Amino acid sequence: MKNQQSDKILYKELSYQIVGALFDAFKSLGSNYQEKYCQRAVEIFLIKRKIPFKREVPVKIAIDNNLIGRHFLDFLISDSVILELKKGNKDNMSDVKQVLMYLKTTGLKLGILAYFGSNGVTYKRIINSDSRHSQMNS
Repeated sequence: MKNQQSDKILYKELSYQIVGALFDAFKSLGSNYQEKYCQRAVEIFLIKRKIPFKREVPVKIAIDNNLIGRHFLDFLISDSVILELKKGNKDNMSDVKQVLMYLKTTGLKLGILAYFGSNGVTYKRIINSDSRHSQMNS
């Protein structure tokens, strides 16, 4: 009998594959490199796992259809999951707020915030409970 809770996990298999790519990248690279190199390593393992993604995806910030700026997502996975990478060991609330802002701006439902630190990879799944918008406005 399946666990009802596990049936409700958003993008369960895709999340599992993304996290696997994160751990593969960390095992290959370690923790002594800058964030941009961690991103490049993750990219290699997303490709190896045949997970479709886009890098540095621009997302408009607009008020009343007036463009006031842009965000750049580290990764957009399968047009449905935002992946943000950070260096360090600690879970920072400002990073969580950043991912939530990205989710609300794009209307996507799931973000994964991953830290590459001296103790390994840690990650947090962040759910957008306000996903009224159906498409990214990029």
